[in-house]
Formats: sequence, C-alpha cells, structure tokens
Amino acid sequence: MRYSMLLAFFLSLVANIAPDLLLAQQRETLAEDQPYSAKTLAALPGRSFVFYDEGEALFGADGAYSYTYSAKNGGGTAWGSYRVGEDGYVCVTFVNGASRCDQYVTNRARTVVIDSDGQRFPVRATR
Repeated sequence: MRYSMLLAFFLSLVANIAPDLLLAQQRETLAEDQPYSAKTLAALPGRSFVFYDEGEALFGADGAYSYTYSAKNGGGTAWGSYRVGEDGYVCVTFVNGASRCDQYVTNRARTVVIDSDGQRFPVRATR
C-alpha cells in the first residue's frame, strides 16, 4: 500500500513536470526566427492570419478568437478566446474545452506559427 502511494505521487509529479520539459524541447526555434515583440503581440486584436491551406485565424478586439477551416478541410469555424501570456505565447481556449499555446515568430519577413508539437505553420497573408 505504501509503495502504491509513493508510485502514485511519483507519477503525478512526472505528469506535471514532463509536459513543460517536452514543451521546452519541442519549441526550439530556428536561428532566423524572431519571436513577436510585446508591441507586435499587443497589436493582435483585430488582425487575422490566413494560412496556406486557406484556413484563417481571427483575433477579436475583445479577446474572442475564431479559426475558420478552408472548404477543402471541411469548412466550419472553431470559436474560443485568446490571451497573450507573459512568456510571449498566444494561448487559445476553445468553447469545447480544448486549449493550446502557440508561438508567433517572424522568419525572413514571414510570420510563422509554432505549435506545442513544434510544427511550423507559415502565414500566407495578414489582414
């Protein structure tokens, strides 16, 4: 019984620490990446980003967020809210309860969104 309590404690500790370690490993930026400045992040409200798959992320002035999928990806819109963290990440919480934090960088004059898995999504246009 004592060992199972220790094991449960250890596993909960690892579960709380491991995501942060993975996040640090997976979010490596390239040498040419310049993270968005605080000033650029403060200018997000009212802007939208169109990706190469024609999906569009829209940041509302009131903290509202929407991502509209392209027709070739089934269409539809995911709704939520966003906040800019002190660490410079943009975190979105969707109405279905899902959430994620992305890093916005500029690489050779192009905006690139880096998700928590380290996947890079270049932005085709901003509005």
